[in-house]
Amino acid sequence: MLLRSVRQAGCAWRRSLNTPLRYSTSRATVETDTYGIPLRPTWSVQELLSSYPAPSISPATFKRLHELSALLPPEEGTPEYVKLKHELEELIKLVEATKLIKLEKTDNIGIPDGRIIEEGSGIPLDKTPRENEDVRGHDLLPYASRSTNGMYVVETDRSR
Repeated sequence: MLLRSVRQAGCAWRRSLNTPLRYSTSRATVETDTYGIPLRPTWSVQELLSSYPAPSISPATFKRLHELSALLPPEEGTPEYVKLKHELEELIKLVEATKLIKLEKTDNIGIPDGRIIEEGSGIPLDKTPRENEDVRGHDLLPYASRSTNGMYVVETDRSR
């Protein structure tokens, strides 16, 4: 009896692995694979930008942009003109959309350090040079990967 229950539970578990998972977001139910990864994209830039009003470029502005770029504009009314004008308007829409993003004010005006360095290698970021002083020559020796008797060691493939 117990063996049959275990087998039934195992079959149910295997069946559940073959059926896509479903979870609900505030928008809609999203179908996922067995690892929880959505089967289709959940949003797109085009979908996001479609909610913004479409700007329009006047023919004079279109011509001026080409002059500033040292390019010859296509003839007005041609399919190339219409396509290029539409693409420029879409780019303007994207730029305007990024201007609407509200950023938090912080006291930190520096750029965060996004480097990925293996621990124990590279330049120690907690050691900073003294203010108003250039770090040169032998002051850089502690940062070298190899040194001997106060000299930098550089290996080469050449034999002397």
